[in-house]
Amino acid sequence: MATSSPFAYTENSGNAAAEREALILEHLPQVRWIASRIHERLPDNTSLEDLVSTGIVGLINAIDSFDPSHNVKLKTYAEHRIRGAILDSIRGMDGIPPHKRKRMKDIQAAVAKLEQSLQRAPEEEEIAAELGMGLPGYQDLLLELRAVSIGSLDAPDREGSSRTLMYYIADREEDSPARRLERTELEKLIQDGLNKMPGVERIVLDLYYRQGLNIREIAPVLNLHITRISQLKTQGILRLRQYIDRRWPTSRGLY
Repeated sequence: MATSSPFAYTENSGNAAAEREALILEHLPQVRWIASRIHERLPDNTSLEDLVSTGIVGLINAIDSFDPSHNVKLKTYAEHRIRGAILDSIRGMDGIPPHKRKRMKDIQAAVAKLEQSLQRAPEEEEIAAELGMGLPGYQDLLLELRAVSIGSLDAPDREGSSRTLMYYIADREEDSPARRLERTELEKLIQDGLNKMPGVERIVLDLYYRQGLNIREIAPVLNLHITRISQLKTQGILRLRQYIDRRWPTSRGLY
């Protein structure tokens, strides 16, 4: 049976290796272009070359696993693998320690489990109970995780930032039909996720991301303390992240 590798049809292993190297060199500009576009949206101290190096690993994996029988061009397949590799590599760049990241995942998993069993958005008390915690302890945990952001990139979320939810979707300059469809799908997914969460959390996220208000500005609007706004924002983000993560895998690429 013939192998699906794009260069394995050559009988000479030296020729196969040369063809593989040629494919890598041919697609290196694609790696740098993707890495540069993602780098534009990251903090200034982020190393572009580190992103490029990670993207090259994604490219090599794409070349090694490419199956032309799927009727997808190597360039298209490589783009998804390159983006996915880079996005995965920067998940730890938000300053959240590993133990807190685990707690984030625990909360998201608890929310997902409760949503499935209850067929509705779980209340704070229910999430806390699922985690084996009291409500005060759970709310304290939400404050500890307040640095988490809404994007799959986990980009640093600075107070006062006016980034919109759409900041994390494909660049508007990339106006291909595929990119337009991708944006439309993700916009709908985000809105669906917002519609399924409790009203006050939805309002907090809308004011913060769409209206550009910061935590201190939102507090008097809802007549709540800034600490409570921070808790609601974090909880809303974690709900939305688990909703999106289950339906929009990183490998599709958000840029």
